[in-house]
Amino acid sequence: MEKALEGTELKPDLSNWDKEDPARWSSRRAWLTLTVSTYSMIIAFCVWFLVSAIAPKLNEIGFDLTTAQLYWLTALPGLSGGLLRLVYMVLPPILGTRRLVGYSSLLFIIPMLGWFFAVQDANTPYWWLLVLSFLCGIGGGSFSGYMPSTGYFFPKAKSGTALGIQAGVGNFGMSIIQLVGPWLMGFGLLGLGAMSPQRTSSGEAVFVYNAAIVFVPWAAVAAILAFTLLKDVPVTANIRQQLDIFSNPDTWYMTAMYVMTFGLFSGFAAQFGLLIKNNYGDASQFAGMEGLPMAVSYAFLGPLISSAVRILWGPLCDRFGGAVWTFVSVVGMTVSLFACTFYLRPDSPDEFTGFLWTMIAVFVFSGIGNAGTFKQMPMIMPARQAGGAIGFTAAIAAFGPFFVGIALTAMTPYTWYMICVVYGIVCAVICWIRYARPGAPHPG
Repeated sequence: MEKALEGTELKPDLSNWDKEDPARWSSRRAWLTLTVSTYSMIIAFCVWFLVSAIAPKLNEIGFDLTTAQLYWLTALPGLSGGLLRLVYMVLPPILGTRRLVGYSSLLFIIPMLGWFFAVQDANTPYWWLLVLSFLCGIGGGSFSGYMPSTGYFFPKAKSGTALGIQAGVGNFGMSIIQLVGPWLMGFGLLGLGAMSPQRTSSGEAVFVYNAAIVFVPWAAVAAILAFTLLKDVPVTANIRQQLDIFSNPDTWYMTAMYVMTFGLFSGFAAQFGLLIKNNYGDASQFAGMEGLPMAVSYAFLGPLISSAVRILWGPLCDRFGGAVWTFVSVVGMTVSLFACTFYLRPDSPDEFTGFLWTMIAVFVFSGIGNAGTFKQMPMIMPARQAGGAIGFTAAIAAFGPFFVGIALTAMTPYTWYMICVVYGIVCAVICWIRYARPGAPHPG
């Protein structure tokens, strides 16, 4: 059958494809699709979290932005990412995998080039920085197209592993940009430093624009790979047909679960650096003291940890089901968030260790839940609805960076964390009654 499928190499589609029929399914084709689209998704998440890596450096190179303005800059990609996911969720059966991944990879280049030029001039108006932040949502939006599209290629028995790998590895992009961004800003890249050197108020040479430009060629490579290697499977539906997911109550319950596991994770991951900076770093009440934590040294941890756990838990979800792990995740996140509240009004910088470890626990449990929820949806919903539901839940959860950012400008971190704890309790009750308890109606 592999040879039969490969016989369609000159065609843009696999007309004989049926992922649940071994005679009409190609493991090689499925994993090739997963590899290329996941590579593109890594770049997508680098774009989505680009601002969170750049924002802490802006005032150091001559910009004059308030704390609230910086929170808005890092929050806007969450808003646009969520809005664009509502668009992307209906595109897989309309565009097909090949064009979806190819065109998206090209779109990622636009905000990266925009930020490359914007940060070279400290007089760049704030409104333009907001526009560029909004455009970074293209990276986050693509998730709701890539994941359902990949779901077309894997049978239910392998969906947890496949989607866990794609989402987990793709999410590494969030960690990559926050980890290598500060490093890239430390030296001239390919002669660019000679073109427009930047210096902090203390005279230190930095190259903030490096973080924006370095991923541009990799995005172009992703587009080339997509257009030359990917194929489309025979899954078609117009927008009106796809709206039937909203009549399924599991769409709404699973959205609530994913907002808890991914929405809060992505929100806190985007704001993690600023939370450290404003509560324990050089923008906190301890400013001027020695040994304060550097926000850029820790900002990458959230995405890195949660993404790794999401990958590791995919096979466990295939073996034991997703519902039980979603429940473990929601309970674990709730307890961890509550523990964090003891370190949000610190009297000493020494309390940072407690804050760091409780936040790490939040990220670990979020990774478990992100794997569990995506295993549940293909199991408890019809095939086509599952793809749409994955896209919709991902779209709503993508607003996490926006709402968390806005919440932290409107209230104290302590108040926001307590609101999240209450929401977690509600989600835990729903998950237990409907999905995770023995004899639950939709075990998934």
